[in-house]
Amino acid sequence: MHMNSAPHLLNEDRVEYQRVLDETLRNAHERPDLATVGLRLNAEQLRTMALNATALITASAAAEYEHYVKVRREMRTLTTATSVRASPVGDSSEGGGAGFAAVIAVLAPVLAGTAAAIFLLVGYILKMLNPTPSFAEALLTAGWFFGALTAAAILVAAVGLLLTALHNGAAQVAEEAPAGGLPDEVSRAKDAWRHALLERGILPFLRAALADPSADPASTGPPRPVNHLPKVGYSGPEFSSPADGAASGRRTTFTSPDFTSPDFGSPEHQPD
Repeated sequence: MHMNSAPHLLNEDRVEYQRVLDETLRNAHERPDLATVGLRLNAEQLRTMALNATALITASAAAEYEHYVKVRREMRTLTTATSVRASPVGDSSEGGGAGFAAVIAVLAPVLAGTAAAIFLLVGYILKMLNPTPSFAEALLTAGWFFGALTAAAILVAAVGLLLTALHNGAAQVAEEAPAGGLPDEVSRAKDAWRHALLERGILPFLRAALADPSADPASTGPPRPVNHLPKVGYSGPEFSSPADGAASGRRTTFTSPDFTSPDFGSPEHQPD
């Protein structure tokens, strides 16, 4: 049967199935075919019955669900492949150059600042001596040079970090939006499955449950589950009218006359 060929509903899609069911029951007053909700069976009883019959209901939209799962799997595969291609594994030379530049950008201000501090400190100490050594001015000049170099290195490092952050942000946005319009296709496949699930599964099941006279709303236990969806124009062979039964009864009581020959009579009626 078609129900046996339906794919199993994945756990991540059971929440969506319950969402469609809850929306239908919440808006049941807007549908004339569900106007009797709350008279014999309330929304909670119908929800319990529909959850117990999840396999039966979802089988009615098996084709749409299979297409939705297929498109969603293809989208996830493409996203994973895009991430692998964007990784720096295949571009080792560029990655090594970028790493070396980052090391230089970090170490240059530190080394230049350390050299500036040493030259300035030694130069000013030597300048306090009397007589002042001749190379004290040279040390001070070197110290101020390394100080200017430190400021320039800090500025270059800040600009480099800003550009790197902007580049990484743009790459992340591009990765989160895969090409080919797959998100739109997945959305359309999901909407088609939801529509088929509602029109061919949930609504017919709820109508059959509301029309079932054997469901007792006064019972304390759960209502009797509906094990089939309604089929228009179908009548089972077990349904027969009282007139048919009476007619068949009359036919079984008819007997034909009993004709016997004189030779086969009883002893009391032997021929003379």
